[in-house]
Amino acid sequence: MAPLAALLPPLLLGLLLPPPPPAAAESAPLSAEQLLVVTVATEATEGYERFLRSARHFNYSLQTLGLGQAWRGGDVAHTVGGGQKVRWLKAAMAPLGAREDLVVLFVDSYDVVFAGGPRELLAKFRASGHRVLFSAEAFCWPEWGLAEAYPPAGAGKRYLNSGGFIGFAPAVAQLVELWKYRDDDDDQLFYTHLYLDPQLRAELGLALDHRSQIFQNLNGAIDEVVLKFEPGRVRARNVAYDTLPVVIHGNGPTKLQLNYLGNYIPAAWTYEGGCGDCDRDPLPLEGLPDEELPWVLVGVFVEQPTPFLPQFLERLLHWDYPRSRLHLFLHNAEVHHEGHVAAAWPRLRAAFSSLRLVGPEEALGRGEARDMALDVCRREPRCQHYLSLDGDVALRHPRALRVLLRQNRKVLAPLLSRQGKLWSNFWGALSPEGYYARSEDYVDIVQGKRRGVWNVPYVSQAYLVRGETLRRELSARRLFALEDTDPDMAFCRGARERGVFLHVTNREEFGHLLATAQYNTSRLHPDLWQLLDNPLDWEEKYLHENYSRIFDEDLYEEPCPDVYWFPLFSEQLCKEVVAEAEHYGKWSTGDEGSPAGEAVALERLGLEGPWLRALRRHVAPVAHKLFPGYHTKARVVLSAVVRYRPDMAAAPQAPPAATIALSLALNGHFQGGGSLFPRSGCRVPAARPGWALLHPGRLTHHPRVLPPAAGTRYALLALLDP
Repeated sequence: MAPLAALLPPLLLGLLLPPPPPAAAESAPLSAEQLLVVTVATEATEGYERFLRSARHFNYSLQTLGLGQAWRGGDVAHTVGGGQKVRWLKAAMAPLGAREDLVVLFVDSYDVVFAGGPRELLAKFRASGHRVLFSAEAFCWPEWGLAEAYPPAGAGKRYLNSGGFIGFAPAVAQLVELWKYRDDDDDQLFYTHLYLDPQLRAELGLALDHRSQIFQNLNGAIDEVVLKFEPGRVRARNVAYDTLPVVIHGNGPTKLQLNYLGNYIPAAWTYEGGCGDCDRDPLPLEGLPDEELPWVLVGVFVEQPTPFLPQFLERLLHWDYPRSRLHLFLHNAEVHHEGHVAAAWPRLRAAFSSLRLVGPEEALGRGEARDMALDVCRREPRCQHYLSLDGDVALRHPRALRVLLRQNRKVLAPLLSRQGKLWSNFWGALSPEGYYARSEDYVDIVQGKRRGVWNVPYVSQAYLVRGETLRRELSARRLFALEDTDPDMAFCRGARERGVFLHVTNREEFGHLLATAQYNTSRLHPDLWQLLDNPLDWEEKYLHENYSRIFDEDLYEEPCPDVYWFPLFSEQLCKEVVAEAEHYGKWSTGDEGSPAGEAVALERLGLEGPWLRALRRHVAPVAHKLFPGYHTKARVVLSAVVRYRPDMAAAPQAPPAATIALSLALNGHFQGGGSLFPRSGCRVPAARPGWALLHPGRLTHHPRVLPPAAGTRYALLALLDP
C-alpha cells in the first residue's frame, strides 16, 4: 500500500474533513447506553465465542461485522493485511457519523476479552480528553522505519496498535472515511500514517493509550501483566503503570497467554471452588434414553510396553455408558501385549457395538495409527465424539465419559497426573520454542487447589474431540504423523493454528497416569516390580481384596497365642511369585542361614526392593495393630520364597533371630503341613493362598515347619527386625 501521506497531502485532507463536533457534546456525561462495540469476525471460532461471553458478562452493546462472509484481508496472523476490516467499519459508520452522543469502540474479536464494564471504559475514555484513542504497544509494526516519526511517549508505550480504538462516532466515521485501498492492504499502516501526520492528529483528535488505561496489548508486555484476585472477580493489572486495563488483546505471538488470562477473565473466581464458566452451554445428557446419547468412538493406543494393561482393558468394560453407543478402535504396537489383548478381546466384543484391532504386524507409527482412528470417526456420519486413550491412562471414574461430554468443548481432556508427582497430561504454557513451560497456576491446578475448565496449549494421553470438529477445523488427514514432531505436539499445534481451543478439566477426580520408564518386559511378570513407580495400580492388582477389613472390621484370626492370620495379598501375586521362583530355578537347601525347605532369596529374583516397600506399606500397619506398642521398621533379616515337599523332615522355621516373622501362603494345592509352636503346643495348618501368618520371633515363639503330606507347598517367608 502506498503511504497515505503521498496519496492525500495533509492540507487537502484538512480541507476535506468536516469540523469536529462542538466541544460541549463531547464533555457531557456518558452513559453505558451511549457506547457501541464494533468488531469483525467471519467465523464463529472459539476465540470469537470467548469474546462474546466476556461482552455479555459486562453487558456491552455489540455489533459484529462480516459473519459468514469470505475473508480477503490476507493472512494477518503471519504478515500484513487486514484492510477489509476498515472497509467494513467504514460502511458501518456511514449511518452513525452524525451521532455526536455515540461512542464507538472497535476491537478485534478472536484474540480479545473484556476485563471491565462499559461505565469504567467510558470514564477512562472521558478522562483521556481525546476524540479518538488507539491502543499502544512497544513495537512499530509493520514498518519499523516509521519509529522515528512517532512523537515521544514518556514512560509509556510509543507505537500505535490498530486492534483496539475508541472514539466519538463522528470522529471515527471521519477517520475510516479516508480508507481507499485494497482489502489485503494493512489496516495498522493506514491508521499509523494518519496518526503520524501532526495536522491530521490534531484535527481528528487522535491519541494513544500509552499507559494501558483502557487497552492492554500483550505482545512484548507479558511480564508487565499479572492477575489480581479479588472476592468474586479477577482483574489483569499492568504493574509497570499500575493500571487495570479494560480490553485485553493477545496480539502477535501472545494468543496463548490470552488463553491463560481468559481462564480467569471475566470468570467470577474464588479460591474455595469457584469455577468460572465451567457450566457454560452444558450438553444435556441426564434423562436421555440410551439411543439418544452421543455416538462415541473410543481410540485406544498401546504404543509402548505398559504396566497393568489387563487392568486398563478391564476398566473399559465398566463405563457407565450404553454399549450400543460405544465403538472401539484399538492399536497395539507391542508384541509383549498381544496375549493381554487376546485375553480381553471376547469381553471387549460384548462391551462395544463395533471393534477394530490394528496389531503390531501392521508396523504403523504412533502418528499414523492416531490419524487412522481420527479418520474412522470422520468417515462415520454417526460419530459425534472421539475419545482418545493411551494405555498408560488409569481412567478410574466410571462416569468420566459423561462428565467430559457434558462440558461441551471441542477438545477436552480430563486432568491426569502421575501418583504423587506434578507430571500430568497438559501443559499450562509454552516456551518460545514451542515446548513445555510452567504456568503460574500449573501446580495449583494439578493439585486441585484451583478447580475448573482450563484453556491450555497442550493435552495428551486422554482427550475428547467433537466429531464435527474433526470434519471441519481438524479435517486434515495428517494431524499426528508429522516429521520430527511428537504426535501429540503435532496435533495440539495443528489445533491451535486452526483456532481450536484445547481444554483440560479438573472438576472431578478422573484417575492418574502410569509411569512406564522402569517397566522391564524381560521379566516373566514385570508388574511385580511396579510398587515403587505405580503403587495404586500395584495395590489394585496385588493387594488382597479384604485387606482394608483388617482395620475396619478386625478381619483377622488368632489360631495360637500371639499368632495371627490375616488377608494380605491376592492369589495373582502368589501365582506370579511362585512362577518367578520356579523360572529362576536355583533353589538352595540346608545352607547356613537358609530357612527350612528349599529357598530362593528374593534378592536373587530382584524382588527385594518391591518386597521391602510392601512390608513397610502393608505389613507394618498390621503389626502395629496386632502388637500394640510395637513399631516395626520392617528391617529384613531374611526374605525368600520357600518350597516344602513331603520328603523333608520337620525343622525350625529358620535359624536367624528376628523380632517378628511373616509367612505368606503362596498356594493351596497340597495336603497337610503347617507350623507347630512347641512352647504353646499349638499347631497351625497351612494358611489359604494370600493369607499371612504373623507371630513373634525366636525369643518367645520358635515354630517348626511341618512338611506337607502330599504335594508341594510354597510360602514367602520374611524375618523382620533383628
